[in-house]
Amino acid sequence: MRFPLFDALPPRSALFHGLNQRLPEGKLRRTVSTFHDLFVLTAEYSSPEFRARFAAQAREAAERSDLVIAVSRFTAHQVQELLRVPGERIRVVPHGVRFDADVSGGPREPVVLSVGAIQKRKNTLRLVEAFEQTPRGWRLLLAGSTGYESEEVLSRISRSSRRGDIELLGYVDDEKLRSLYARASIFAFPSLDEGFGIPVLEAMAAGVPVLTSNSGALAEVAGDAAALVDSRSTEAIAAGLEGLMNDGGLRDRLANSGRQRAREYSWERAVESTWRVYQELI
Repeated sequence: MRFPLFDALPPRSALFHGLNQRLPEGKLRRTVSTFHDLFVLTAEYSSPEFRARFAAQAREAAERSDLVIAVSRFTAHQVQELLRVPGERIRVVPHGVRFDADVSGGPREPVVLSVGAIQKRKNTLRLVEAFEQTPRGWRLLLAGSTGYESEEVLSRISRSSRRGDIELLGYVDDEKLRSLYARASIFAFPSLDEGFGIPVLEAMAAGVPVLTSNSGALAEVAGDAAALVDSRSTEAIAAGLEGLMNDGGLRDRLANSGRQRAREYSWERAVESTWRVYQELI
């Protein structure tokens, strides 16, 4: 596969940074690749054709790169285990989050917000089933386009006993997303597999208490500033949601600790760390 933009690169570039698992053809001098996640290699969350293509690209990039950047310790471990990259060639550089000091002071609504594609990997089906077990008076807003094999999830939503309380928003732009973060009282993101978890950080930066998975990169990013639950248990997700719904003090504490946690992840720090990786090679 050719990438026309790459053909215009200066022939004597000191370093090439592949921002995902794809590298251009031909010989490069010094090379860095960033790996955001490897869920394609661990479960059937995409088509067989896409999995085969991704796997070939990832293995080639891992082999050809002088250093590999992983966006979390969890992803770094996967790069080691699945792509056989020695730990000494891996550098962990977390993503950042845009931190808006102006969090809306308006009243929050009895809304549970979830942001991400409607698909199996995002665990939307269990979230909907868990929401059905929670007290009435709350609404579930699902912001995101449809993803791989979303039909089962959409069918289940159409048959939900709480269908009137569930709103499918589809893709939303940045302005709409900010307004949703300002309205929501709870952010739920019990995804099954993430390489990092930017929606969790965005919600924290916006002062929304977060419920997310107790394993993998999501637990790593959230730390102790979120309600962590077993993402494979509908009952655990429901209990976590109900606990937040019924306890305003807990929501306030998580909102405050989440804001502090988000401050630890800045794009400036990500840039500085990436520059240090470049300096190692040039």
